[in-house]
Amino acid sequence: MAHSTTVEIPDEDLPLLERAQDLAGGTPAAAISEALRRYVEAEEGRRQGYDEIVIEVAGDERRFAGVLLGEWGRTSRSGRVETFRVYRSGKGTFVLHVDRSPDWVSGSESDDWATTWLGYLGLGETSWGFVPGDAAVEVVGTIEELRGKIPAEFYDRLARTADRPVVEDLDL
Repeated sequence: MAHSTTVEIPDEDLPLLERAQDLAGGTPAAAISEALRRYVEAEEGRRQGYDEIVIEVAGDERRFAGVLLGEWGRTSRSGRVETFRVYRSGKGTFVLHVDRSPDWVSGSESDDWATTWLGYLGLGETSWGFVPGDAAVEVVGTIEELRGKIPAEFYDRLARTADRPVVEDLDL
């Protein structure tokens, strides 16, 4: 059931309303309803201790209300960096964000260290290349579902603290 309500928009904000109307599908009511929905979600999450989290994956952004539970990093022998971040969402699910840096390879065709260093000095041939970095996001329902998806030591630490409240109200 729709209700009729009058909303006064200042003249200087009319271009903003028109743009919102275009983005929302053509009606001012759709734009206002979407804005109110997003405001209520964000404000309720903020009051419960959750932040607006924005994660970039393959050039796209993913946004949700959540709290960072922990971050773990490691490097490979080649110098590639893997970063694991685990968040608890406002809806109680767990969000795993894995970010991997590019994997650079450089050296000569030879395994001989002297030949490799001569190449670095410009006195011989050398080669280089990389595999691009990547990132992924996965949402799971329980902390147990993260086992095997993150380093074991990181999982053990998270499992001990994952059920702590985001905000603890003190009766002072």
